Amino acid sequence: MESDGLIIRKVYPEVPPRVEYSLSELVKSLKPVLDSMNIWGGNYIKANRHLYKD
Repeated sequence: MESDGLIIRKVYPEVPPRVEYSLSELVKSLKPVLDSMNIWGGNYIKANRHLYKD
């Protein structure tokens, strides 16, 4: 994922070793798309509650 530019890996020169990972700006740019998908999914479930009753 790092080589694909999706995450940023930061290594600290410490003992014991410490590494931190964070999302790249490229991945962060997906947030509006994922938010829209979440809203769509919520609306779908509300409109189709009858399909999800036990």
